Amino acid sequence: MQKIFVTISRMVFVSGALIVLIIVFWGMALTLLNRKEGKKIATRQLAGEGMVLAAQNQLGGTTGKDVVADQIVADDARPLLIKKYLEKYKSPLLPYADMIISLSDTYKFDYYWIVAIAQQESNLCKKIPDNSFNCWGYGINSAGTLRFDSYELALKSYAEYLKREYFDKGLNTPELIMKKYCPHSNGSWAFGVNQFIHEIENGQ
Repeated sequence: MQKIFVTISRMVFVSGALIVLIIVFWGMALTLLNRKEGKKIATRQLAGEGMVLAAQNQLGGTTGKDVVADQIVADDARPLLIKKYLEKYKSPLLPYADMIISLSDTYKFDYYWIVAIAQQESNLCKKIPDNSFNCWGYGINSAGTLRFDSYELALKSYAEYLKREYFDKGLNTPELIMKKYCPHSNGSWAFGVNQFIHEIENGQ
């Protein structure tokens, strides 16, 4: 009887151990399957994100490259804005639009200054001293009038003058420039230059 009891006990123990092993094995198998499925889902998600990014690029979505491209386009638009503005007012400076941009870049100031001040001072070179090519009213005082032989020479001289006498000294707004350029103005000089800058930048 005792042998039978021992045999039954062993069988129960072995059966229990087998059940535990089966449970453990099944749990491990489920874990591995879940991990694989998780990887598949993550892969699909990444692939989907890639498709979204690709679609954004094709449809004009915003990316870092798009921002750079927009900046390049904005920079390239400067000559067009200047030409449009000079053409609108039939200015004799129109053939020198590219030169204005080049000089502004050379002396590292914004492209609109030369044109905006010329508009304020001489209606874009349409009201200047005879044979002066001086559109900015600089070097014109009781001692005489600063004259040049061409618009090209006048532009080169004026760009260097703006850089040296104003921007290099921290005078970089119409209000600050006015204090030295046109100190007796009641504010209308700066107001006009600001208005013309706004018109140029907005293609008006």
